[in-house]
Order: sequence, then C-alpha cells, then structure tokens
Amino acid sequence: MFKSYFKSRKWALWAYGGLAFLLLSLFYQTHINVAINEWYKTFYDLMQNAQKNTVDDFWASIRRFFYLAMPYVIVYSLTTYFASHWVFRWREAMTFDYIERWRHCHKDIEGSSQRIQEDIYRFAKIIEDLGVKTVRAFMTLIAFIPILWTLSNSIGTGFLKEIPGSLVWVAITVSLGGLLISWFVGIKLPGLEYNNQKVEAAFRKELVYAEDDKVNYADLGVLINLFTGIKVNYYRLFLHYGYFNIWLVSFSQFMVLVPYMIAGPSLFIGLVTIGTLIQIGNAFGQVRESFSIFINNWTTVTELRSIHKRLKEFEENIGYIK
Repeated sequence: MFKSYFKSRKWALWAYGGLAFLLLSLFYQTHINVAINEWYKTFYDLMQNAQKNTVDDFWASIRRFFYLAMPYVIVYSLTTYFASHWVFRWREAMTFDYIERWRHCHKDIEGSSQRIQEDIYRFAKIIEDLGVKTVRAFMTLIAFIPILWTLSNSIGTGFLKEIPGSLVWVAITVSLGGLLISWFVGIKLPGLEYNNQKVEAAFRKELVYAEDDKVNYADLGVLINLFTGIKVNYYRLFLHYGYFNIWLVSFSQFMVLVPYMIAGPSLFIGLVTIGTLIQIGNAFGQVRESFSIFINNWTTVTELRSIHKRLKEFEENIGYIK
C-alpha cells in the first residue's frame, strides 16, 4: 500500500515533493487560523464597548476579517485540489503494482477485481480526506495549545483556576475519554464493514458473469440468496451505526458548552471580556476537535480499517508480503 508510491523512483517527485507542498499549505492555513482566533477577541471586545468606538472601527475590523478569510479560502481550495491529484497518483502506483504481481499469481483470490479497482479507489479517497484532516489537526494542536494554555489564566472560579493550563487538560481528558468510549461503542463496526464488502463482491461477481452468460448465471434464486446476505449485513450495520451515532452526536453537542461552562462565570465577575470568552471558546474548540479527529471521523476510520484488511490479504496472496 505504501511501497509502490513512496519507494518508487518513478513516483518519488510526486510522493515527496507533493507531500512537502501539502504540509506547507496546511501550515499556512494554521497560521491564518491563529490570526482569526485573535480577531475574535478584538472584534467582540469592540462590540462590547461599542459606545467607546466608532462605526469606522467596526468596518475596519470587518475588512480585517476578509483579509484573513479570503487567502484561507483560496489556499484551502488549492490544497484540496492538489491533494486529489497527489492521492490519485498514489492510486495509480498501487493499481499497476498490484496488477503486475496479480497477473503472475495462480491463486484463486476472492474478489480480485474489486480489490484492485474499488478497494484501492476507496483507500485513496479516505487517505485524501482523513490524511489531510489528521495533518491539519496535528498542526492546529501545535499552534493552539500554547494559546489555550495562556487563556487558562483567565479562569477565575472553581477548582480549575488553581491548575496551570486547565483548559488544555480538560480538552485532552474529554477527547481521550470520548475516544475510549467510541472504541467500545463501535467495536463491532470494522468487522461488519469487512463482511459487507465480501457479500457485495459476491453479488456483483454473479451479475458480472451474467453479462456474458445469462443461461448459467443470474439465476433468480441464487441472486435472491446473495442479496439476502447483503440485506442482513446492512440491517446489522444500520443498527450498530444507529446507537453509535446517538453517542457521537450527544458527545459533540455537549462539548460545545464545555468551554463556556468553565470560563463563563469569570465574565460575570469581570475577569474576562466577551472577546476573551469567545476566543477561549474558539481555541478550546480547535484543540478539542483536533484531539477528537478520529472520533469525529469514526465511520471513515472504520471503513479504512476494513479496506486495509482486504488489501493486506490481497498483498499476501499475490506474494507482496512474504
């Protein structure tokens, strides 16, 4: 899955040059995010003290936001566009490396065509989506943890005021706790996703054979039996994803309130301004969401785990892994 792209001279420029470009662009986006976080404090403090400021100050602050936001939008879009091309080259490298080995393999491997065409495609798409999000989350943590640590000094009530960097520790605790609970709540999902790909492959295989020979294939009884296997597995998936989503959405909604529950009382005793409170909420959200990257993308992670299992099995069967 990785050797064909990152250990190939043919793809070295794309693999490493493209990776460097993506890292630089994500670093720049994080830099702008930090500036926007500071803008929140300035803007909301201006609004809180509207009588002491002018309308010109208001519009100047709005213009400042656009000066920050528009470069972010452009770089974000370019990064997404380039990441699609970068990952597609990865898919191409994997596809033809697998095909070359598969052509000389005499084993009867279940779902070979699906693994080469669909599984590699889905693997590439998930790497594009989840990979960029993970790197962005890591850079966000590096940038925002010091900011949130400093903002923790604004906490003037409760036992957390005695703990240095209390907001950072709260973000870490709730994120790791949420990840642990998510692991147990969704423990059956990877296996179900893996089984789902197998039953889908069997049904599709029968239909593909029937395109050329409807006499010996596409028997209605066989197709009904194969589709029943799909239906049973999907119904189980729906059930398990159902209660998992109840947990995930509840957790996400509650986390929105946490920074305001911690820092909000300090507003009423004059230790923080509205701007600082909004800045705390934004910084806490950035850090907590970065720590929770795998919780917020658990469905994608589950799909990736099942695809990785299928591709690893395929590599073993074609002699890629000794």
